[in-house]
Amino acid sequence: MKDKYGIVHTLRIHIFYMEQTLIVFKPDAIARGLMGEIITRFERVGLKIVAARMVEVSRELADKHYPISRREFIEGMGGKTIENYEKLGIDVMADFGTTDTFEIGSKIREWLVGLITSGPVFAAVLEGPHAVELVRKIVGHTLPLLSAPGTIRGDYSYDSSYLANTGRRPIKNLLHASGNVEEAKYEIPLWFKPEEIYTYERVEEKVMR
Repeated sequence: MKDKYGIVHTLRIHIFYMEQTLIVFKPDAIARGLMGEIITRFERVGLKIVAARMVEVSRELADKHYPISRREFIEGMGGKTIENYEKLGIDVMADFGTTDTFEIGSKIREWLVGLITSGPVFAAVLEGPHAVELVRKIVGHTLPLLSAPGTIRGDYSYDSSYLANTGRRPIKNLLHASGNVEEAKYEIPLWFKPEEIYTYERVEEKVMR
């Protein structure tokens, strides 16, 4: 557009790219009393909690949250397990009797369902610019052993695929965080009704505009 002198200026519009993502504090995080410290990390970076609840997870909800039909997710867990075993120089066949990523992932999925239904969890929806990617970065690698110092899993857990699988249990990595935007859009309605998600503004939103 032109100013009063007839000079053309480019109109710059700052778009706040807002997203919502789901986090679920697993029973191991609840039992260790880490909820407050972890929530503080998310809030300090500017993310806001727009929904929250503590709940005992039913088998029905757990099966929807970890659906066996999500083949990519199941195979991804199996692939990460094999990768971790290879780095440690351990034979995955000895523990699973297979190297098939879907078979391994399916077993791990059952352990995950068992864990999330074993005690109360705390679920929350976080909102902010690029919330999904930002939360995943703060949380760290799915395997705590591979998480960098400074991340939540890197600072508060040392678990690995080998330790978990030899104990016939899921990896105790403290919390779940949606893997991408599409996953967040699928997961949030499983845990919260639309009227349970609130809208408000934090100071950072004004400052960062």
